[in-house]
Amino acid sequence: MELQQQSLQGNKLSLEPARNANIDSIRGLAVLGILFINIYFFGNGYLGYANHESVPLHDTLTMLFSNFFLEGRFISLFSILFGVGLAIQYDKLSTQGGDAYKAMKSRLKWLLLFGAIHAVFIWYGDILFTYALGGFVALCYLKLDNRKLIKKSVMFITIPLFLMTIISLFAPEEPIIRGTALFEEDVSIWSSAYSEQLMMQFIIFIGILVITPFTTMWMAAGLMLLGVMLYRKGVFEKGFSQKQLVVFALSTILLSAVDSLCSLAADPKLASLSMTIVMASAIPMALIYLHLVVKLCQNRASVLAPLQKVGRLAFSLYILQSVCGVLLFRHFAPTLTSTLDRPEYMLIAIGFSIFQIILAIIYLKYFNQGPLEWLWRRLASQKPIKPESTPIAAIDS
Repeated sequence: MELQQQSLQGNKLSLEPARNANIDSIRGLAVLGILFINIYFFGNGYLGYANHESVPLHDTLTMLFSNFFLEGRFISLFSILFGVGLAIQYDKLSTQGGDAYKAMKSRLKWLLLFGAIHAVFIWYGDILFTYALGGFVALCYLKLDNRKLIKKSVMFITIPLFLMTIISLFAPEEPIIRGTALFEEDVSIWSSAYSEQLMMQFIIFIGILVITPFTTMWMAAGLMLLGVMLYRKGVFEKGFSQKQLVVFALSTILLSAVDSLCSLAADPKLASLSMTIVMASAIPMALIYLHLVVKLCQNRASVLAPLQKVGRLAFSLYILQSVCGVLLFRHFAPTLTSTLDRPEYMLIAIGFSIFQIILAIIYLKYFNQGPLEWLWRRLASQKPIKPESTPIAAIDS
């Protein structure tokens, strides 16, 4: 990897391997995009957005836009990038003659802890814990060739989708309507004292511990293996072929249309089924986003620079989103959960995305690494971290 000269720190001039601008840009897009879905859940627990009894047109239009372009897209992209991080880390440590698996397992163990702390003490909708579990699964298959990797990936993705479909059909969730007793009860929980919220989040996290090994862990592992395969085939350098893009586009349009029909249906089974279909529709759309960023950026540090800076701080900004979202919707203005419509949530997400971009630009003028990125690597390292270390993980690669 080509070397680029870095800034003078103290009296020492350091050199560090040039970052992959494409991957940083994609990661930046993913961490900003994930907020547009998470924002519905910061103040309303596991219910997310509660519809009006009579759904206004602007809510329906925003939901349809989300179904096609936002829902599940960026969490899938994040999972794919995590696999890329694993591949980069494995290749780097293997060439250095160290115990690659030992170092990678150390990082994943610490990520488990970060995820548990995030889920219990900040916001239950954590993804880090699932990523760590999925990472342990993916580690077992890093030596496979691309043909076997894609087979494992498809299998791991299909199994949880099948299970989620069965659950949706036989145990559908009843929709919660704004203003009903169930809605008000949920709102009261998340606007109560922090100690009560803490207890509820701990209970939810215990449920996540039970469910994740049967569902989202395998989905995450499958997407990670997909990321490993794509990285090794050079997709993050050149993108996809036109034929592949056509297949992705047709797949995501068809699945998103079915998802939208299910979302609008009055039958609770169909409404629940949409949560499964959206995960399937998200993957081809995530790959289209990947391709577009690669073609726009072309691994140039000067192109999509704001996204690249956000990508370099993805771990820290992801947690910052949770902290700010919980503070706003649960503590500073808890009534927003009962008053905001979908477009207003989107406006808040846009505003906070702009704030994150500005924050990343300013922060990286003074520091080379995000605070949580630094802490994670420091904790997982067997020795003091050197400035020339290569970033090596899904949200820090």
